[in-house]
Amino acid sequence: MTILIAGCGDLGTEVGLRLAARGERVVGWRRSPGRLPDGIEGVAADLTRSLPPVPADTDVVVIATAAGARTEDAYRSAYVDATANVLDALERDGVVPRRILFVSSTAVYGDADGAWVTEDSPAENTSPTARLVKKAEDVLLGRTDRGTVLRLSGIYGPGRTRLIDQVTGGSAALPPQVQWTNRIHRDDAAAAIVHLVTEVPAPARIYLGSDELPVDLGEVLRFLAAELDLPEPPLADGSGGPARGGARRVDSGRLRSTGFSFTYPTYREGYRAVLAGKGVRHP
Repeated sequence: MTILIAGCGDLGTEVGLRLAARGERVVGWRRSPGRLPDGIEGVAADLTRSLPPVPADTDVVVIATAAGARTEDAYRSAYVDATANVLDALERDGVVPRRILFVSSTAVYGDADGAWVTEDSPAENTSPTARLVKKAEDVLLGRTDRGTVLRLSGIYGPGRTRLIDQVTGGSAALPPQVQWTNRIHRDDAAAAIVHLVTEVPAPARIYLGSDELPVDLGEVLRFLAAELDLPEPPLADGSGGPARGGARRVDSGRLRSTGFSFTYPTYREGYRAVLAGKGVRHP
C-alpha cells in the first residue's frame, strides 16, 4: 500500500523506514526532501502552504508535524493549519485513505496532581500551546471518521539526550518533591504508529503513547548518574513548583490492549540503549 507521511522529521522518518522495510511504498512530505534516506520517496512540501498532489492510491496518512518554536503562532501553524491543509489536499484530490493518524501530545492534559490519566480523562490544559494541539486533534476528528490521534508523552532516544546532558554537564538537580514524568523512546513511538496503521483493523479514536512506568524525575536522574559513574546530582534549592508539563501519570493500557508491546517498557532499558549509542537521530 502507499503511505503518505506529512512531516518527515526524526519521528516521521523512523516511521517511514519501518514501513518501507515491510515492503510498503512510503511518500514523505517535508521542506527538505533531499535529506530523506533511501526507502522514502521525498517530496518538497510546506504543510502550511499549498500542498503537492496526493498519490491516488494513498491508503494511510500519518501527520507528524512539529512546531519550530514554543509560541502560539508556531503551534497554530504547525498543528492546526497543517492538519487542515492536509485534509484539504485529500479532499481536493479526491483521495479517501483508510486511516489518518495524527501525532499529538499528552501535553493536552493539565496538572492531575499525580493522578493517572487515560484517553477518557479531560484534556483541559489551559496553556495556549496545549490548547492549539488539542484544536488540531479536533480538526481531524471533526472532519473524518477515519482519524486516529496518538498522544505521545516526552520522546527521548538517539540524539534526544537533554537529561543525560544535564547529568554529564553538572546542571542536573534533584527536585525536592516528587515530580512525575512520562516518556516514550523514539523507536517505540514509531513502532506504535506503524502498529496502529497496519495491525489494528478498527482503531479507537484516541490512544496514549507512553511507556509502562511513569517515574519521579529524581529517580531518573539518580539512575543516569549511576550508569555514567558520576556523583548523584544535588538537591535543588527551593520548595519546588509544579512539574514541567503537569503532574500526572499516563496510562497506555489501551494501546497495549491492541497487542502492542514496548521494546523499552521503562526508562531503564531505553536510556541504557541511548547510552550504548544504539540508533541514530534522523536529520
